[in-house]
Amino acid sequence: MLEMMNNQPLKAEKIREDTYRIEDNFVRCLLFIGTERALLVDAGFGGNGSLKQLVGSLTDKPVQLVITHADPDHIGAAVEFDTVYMHKDEVARYIGAAGEKGPAIRTLEDGEVIDIGGRSFEVLLVPGHTRGSIALLDRTGRIIVTGDLVSAMPVFLFGEDRDFDAYVASMERLSLLKTEFDEIYPSHGDLPLSPGQIDRLLAAAEKQRAGELTPQEPPFPMPAKMYLYEGAGFYI
Repeated sequence: MLEMMNNQPLKAEKIREDTYRIEDNFVRCLLFIGTERALLVDAGFGGNGSLKQLVGSLTDKPVQLVITHADPDHIGAAVEFDTVYMHKDEVARYIGAAGEKGPAIRTLEDGEVIDIGGRSFEVLLVPGHTRGSIALLDRTGRIIVTGDLVSAMPVFLFGEDRDFDAYVASMERLSLLKTEFDEIYPSHGDLPLSPGQIDRLLAAAEKQRAGELTPQEPPFPMPAKMYLYEGAGFYI
């Protein structure tokens, strides 16, 4: 399925001042440009054109690449960069997917702040989708980048490293921070999302835990069932 969808060139679109979405088929990267450097969040599939070259056409600032997690559709073009940043709990997953060769790996801690000059992003450890998944909170810009944690599409919670209980705890953490942001920037599907999507996902999780959601067949083959509830859902 991924191979069939992964056939379009990279496309960049400006969505706010010094902020770009870079669409790589059904996944996206995000580029934030500060006064001193730029922050590139995630590296897509790779293979659909040079991500580094595209970013270079949008900014002449030094670029810091941060991955929200190490699923293959988020790390593909990381090899184009000298250094990749991730939470320390995601390093083993990254090496397992990308191999030992490639960019230097630098680790991030929960609560660490990435300052790019005039803009800063707080690293939030939000495990569940993977052990080392992170979100990036820009309190001044009132946005949060959530990787695969929050989406209008069903969230993948099956397979190695997925943990439903950890996911719910992470969503509860984000719920407590909802007054700090107005928009959610996910890696898949509609962008932006409102903070209300967090409530919808938590409601769906509560229904799932209670056994009240009916398993459905996914729209494409995968070793999981789909569970939906009022605009939110999961593949489990």
